[in-house]
Amino acid sequence: MTTLQQQPINALREVTEIHSGIATSDGDGVKLTRIIGTTKLDMLDPFLLLDCFESDDAADYIGGFPTHPHRGFETVTYLLNGKMRHKDSAGHEGVVEPGGVQWMTAGKGVLHSEMPEQDNGLLKGYQLWVNLPKSAKMIEPTYQEYPPAVTPLETRADGSVVRVIAGKTDLGTQGPIVNPYTKPTFMDVSLAKHQEFEQRLPLQHNAFLYVIDGEALVYDHTGKTTAVSAKQVALLSPGERLLVSATDSARFLLLAGQPLNEPVERAGPFVMNTRQELLQAYHDFQSGHFN
Repeated sequence: MTTLQQQPINALREVTEIHSGIATSDGDGVKLTRIIGTTKLDMLDPFLLLDCFESDDAADYIGGFPTHPHRGFETVTYLLNGKMRHKDSAGHEGVVEPGGVQWMTAGKGVLHSEMPEQDNGLLKGYQLWVNLPKSAKMIEPTYQEYPPAVTPLETRADGSVVRVIAGKTDLGTQGPIVNPYTKPTFMDVSLAKHQEFEQRLPLQHNAFLYVIDGEALVYDHTGKTTAVSAKQVALLSPGERLLVSATDSARFLLLAGQPLNEPVERAGPFVMNTRQELLQAYHDFQSGHFN
């Protein structure tokens, strides 16, 4: 488990590690890049996994993610291109579109599927897993689902654009997601050429940015920058604020969350605190208790 909490604290968050994702597949053969959840970066408390799926070849995604269980954490689906339909065992169903988000709190257990609502064209998006504290791992499943019209788009005078899923920008734009467990920040930031983005973050929240396109330059306390290229994830030190600029242009995801600092036992679709709880999750699923 990677943790940033023992490192020295400066006012400005700095890059501590840079990683590239690994190519893999999941669901029914969906090709994707695993960014968090690898042997080099297994998690960044409270973030358990981050996958990017991106292809304009339907053969890479048409199988989707057929019905499967989850317990003990939250799944977040955020799309840039295409459409995904989801259904669950409680009768919940909807379609996620570009700029929209589904934030599912699996809690004690749910069966759900995520399938492409298209058979051609580009499908691109992200699947994020966020841990739940022990006190919330067995709560009833809940959903927060918002179309792009409800995930606010902050357009700045310099041409930069920020879509806010969770948290609040320094200019006051508030994302719709409410989460008392990890109090997350989730922003999709597009910077124009040579423009800067500054954002305050809770001091002790773990944070990272993932560059979608272009190159992001992250400042340190001396004024020097660390370049983070497209398809790289940069872990950030503790600090009060982040300052990023773009060489030409850049688009990146910024995520931060309150670490839970609890034991993690995970296997497949279940994330619990102990091995016994993990075995119980498998038993409950096999016994039909997720229906």
